[in-house]
Amino acid sequence: MGRAAELVGVTPAFLRGLGTARLIEPQRSEGGHRRYSRYQLRLASRARELVDQGTPLEAACRIIILEDQLAEALRINAELQRSRAGRTGEASRPPE
Repeated sequence: MGRAAELVGVTPAFLRGLGTARLIEPQRSEGGHRRYSRYQLRLASRARELVDQGTPLEAACRIIILEDQLAEALRINAELQRSRAGRTGEASRPPE
C-alpha cells in the first residue's frame, strides 16, 4: 500500500478512504497486503485531483463513478452506431 500511495502522491490513509467509499477494492496478496491495479491507481489519482480542488472525498468518488459510467455508455453508443452503419451500408449496396 505504501508504494501505491507513493505512486499516486497520497497517503495510505487516503487509499484506505477510497476503499471505505467503495471506489476501489484492491486484491489481497497471500500475505494480506493490498495490491492495486493500474486502473485503480488511475482512479485514485483522479480522486486526488478532485480532492485537491476542494471536492469532498465522498463527492469525488461519486463523480468518478459517474464519469466511468458515462465513458462506458459513450463506448457502447459508438459501437452500436458502427454496427448500425455497417448494416445500412450492406443494405444500400446493389446486388451482384
